[in-house]
Amino acid sequence: MKEIIIGFLGCGNVGSGVWKLLKSIEKDIAHRMHLSIRVKKVLVRDVNKARNCDVPHELLTASVDELLDDPEITLVVECMGGEQPATEYMLRALRGGKTVVTANKVALALNWHRLQAAAQERNVGLYYEASVCGAIPVINVLQNSLQANRIGHIMGIINGTTNYILSRMYENGEDYRDVLGDAQRLGLAEPNPASDVEGYDAAYKLSIMASLAFHGRVPVSKVYTEGITKLTAMDISCGKEMGYVLKLLAIAKREENTVQVRVHPTFLPESHPLSSVNGSFNAMYLHGHACQEMMLQGRGAGDLPTASAVVSDILHAATVPEHSYPTFANTAEADPSLVFNDNWVSKYFIRLSAEDRPGVLAKIAGWLAQEDVSIATMLQKGRADDGRVPLIFVTHTAPEKSLRKALESFDTALCTVESVIRVEE
Repeated sequence: MKEIIIGFLGCGNVGSGVWKLLKSIEKDIAHRMHLSIRVKKVLVRDVNKARNCDVPHELLTASVDELLDDPEITLVVECMGGEQPATEYMLRALRGGKTVVTANKVALALNWHRLQAAAQERNVGLYYEASVCGAIPVINVLQNSLQANRIGHIMGIINGTTNYILSRMYENGEDYRDVLGDAQRLGLAEPNPASDVEGYDAAYKLSIMASLAFHGRVPVSKVYTEGITKLTAMDISCGKEMGYVLKLLAIAKREENTVQVRVHPTFLPESHPLSSVNGSFNAMYLHGHACQEMMLQGRGAGDLPTASAVVSDILHAATVPEHSYPTFANTAEADPSLVFNDNWVSKYFIRLSAEDRPGVLAKIAGWLAQEDVSIATMLQKGRADDGRVPLIFVTHTAPEKSLRKALESFDTALCTVESVIRVEE
């Protein structure tokens, strides 16, 4: 039986899940794959801290050198999170001839080019299935299963925290701040939730997915990013009345060599497959020229779902005859063959607070028409205390910059723009 000796960088939520999963299926691994996996060292900050897994105390170390300089350890599992020191530790491992398995989307998205170069130089593996969508095999599907396809677009719900918040707001009409507080108490949102609710987490993941889908480097800096912090229960309620469901979507589209990559709140028709993905679930909806539409859905976070992807990578890395790498030029900058478009075409949900008097609606329609933006649907909701009336429009498709220019021309004495949300079909 083949034995592989591994080390853990970190033993928090993900690391504990990996340990528990490895122990629970070690007999199955031995039977199915004739493989024995032995964990020799686990790097932690405090060896005396209580943990939610039964890692023997003698395996714990606070010295990264003790783990990375051990010649018996041939595979390193990085579960620390964050860009540093995780990136430097992974680089040391790779340069030392050790294969690396990571769940770290931040380190990968920002330093993928450095990590892959180090892996290729020493002919060792770099595996990162768990960096995007937890247990859902998104990376494998894009990198292997769909190689016969030209991927035209991806739309994904790839952050469980924001999907939980928006699902609660949609179902119960609750306020954003109240639901966020509940999510923090339940452990679904961090004490500082900015990475999730401002869209940064999804942007890192989209950078990785788009690079693989479009066979060209798509850096995080190219991803337009907008979070959910300004959304209101009224926006969601009005959208619901018009037949829409609100999601934080990661969107990547390619037409020939022109690419758009964006993360932002998006209204979808109730009939869209992504509209029914609720709670903390993740999903990816894509279109390939041969496979047509496809959707993958599952647990996008949590100790065991993430561990499922990490352990699968460990088993693959331990048994594959030769490590492989993405075939595109993995550089720090964007692939020069790609043209990035920030003037995408979309429908728009616009909520205004307008003076309740004759002629105002005609003026609004006129300001929009000056930039070739036309109204498809309108909804009026009662009257506010200040005598103004909420007006809600959904436009026909229009370029982003045309819509923005039209809104800038509005006379704020007659109406103010309260909310603008993109609509995808």
